[in-house]
Amino acid sequence: MSRWAVVLAGGIGSRFWPLSTPARPKQLLPLVSDEPLLVEAVERLRPIVAIERVLILTNDVLVPAIAELLPDIPRANLVAEPRAGGTAAALTWAAQEIARRDGPSATMISVHADWAIADTPGFQRALTRAADAAEKHHTLVTVGVVPTRADPGFGYIQPGDTIDSDVRKVGRFVEKPDRQRAEEMRRDGYLWNSGIFVWRVGDFLDDVRKLTPEVAPALHAHADDLHRFFAAVTPVSVDVGVLERSSRVAVLPGDFGWDDVGTWGALRRVRTHDAQGNAVHGRSYAVDARGNVVHSPDATVVLYGVSNLVAVVEDGLVLITTVDRSSDLKTLVDALPRGVREGDGGGKHD
Repeated sequence: MSRWAVVLAGGIGSRFWPLSTPARPKQLLPLVSDEPLLVEAVERLRPIVAIERVLILTNDVLVPAIAELLPDIPRANLVAEPRAGGTAAALTWAAQEIARRDGPSATMISVHADWAIADTPGFQRALTRAADAAEKHHTLVTVGVVPTRADPGFGYIQPGDTIDSDVRKVGRFVEKPDRQRAEEMRRDGYLWNSGIFVWRVGDFLDDVRKLTPEVAPALHAHADDLHRFFAAVTPVSVDVGVLERSSRVAVLPGDFGWDDVGTWGALRRVRTHDAQGNAVHGRSYAVDARGNVVHSPDATVVLYGVSNLVAVVEDGLVLITTVDRSSDLKTLVDALPRGVREGDGGGKHD
């Protein structure tokens, strides 16, 4: 079977302000290691998918930067979405493009560009197992991550009847629950909805045509015109628009140290810690300071007697917040004067 990978690399990651910008969003930043998240994502795929069969879905602004970061990916494989159409439209276009180049029996592995993965070989084994199941059973497979905590920020998947070994039908999808319900679901064997999807492109496109009126007419009328296709779709997520409506969705568990790296505070889970449990990038000294996140590649940060803080120093601007409140930076950024928001250090106020 022929296998392709699709990497979703749009968005700006506003929760990583002031480091992230529209021209240099989260996926282009070295947040977990010295390499940008997107580069890490592609490197994890190389052992299981040929580099010429990797498609990256992004936007026009980011194409030059991505081409520079990943020069061995063919430029035709960098797909610039003309507008945000939701993941159902994005993955439909990618599936249609793969089918056009390689036929409907080709298998498509979809991942996001902004994850941290602790166990790369385990991740690769899970993707390979999912591809095997999709090809054997003609199912739309999602890899559900085994939860490590009751996190209300994720969607959950209830595994249903067994299809084959560890592959099971999806019983149901559950959108972000409250913390108590998340804890109950974790105990009951639910899995995190990671956004890892694997399917034969013909099977997926068949379901889109039958089940997704938000996208199907555009696919029928504009399958060979990117701009007209995205102009005609109604934005909807692939979970809502396809998977929750399909009768052939399967899930298999994955346990490979997955994290969506959604906030500054999340870096405490994925970065190397010092002796006091601080996650530090750059120069810092910590005295009686625990559980902090520091990002300061060009300045020295000294912490004394504080815990669970986030300290970011970027181009003369200093952000201080808590690990918990770092998930709400969009509210902060929207409230700031434009001069501060756009990174001039506060010298201009509007």
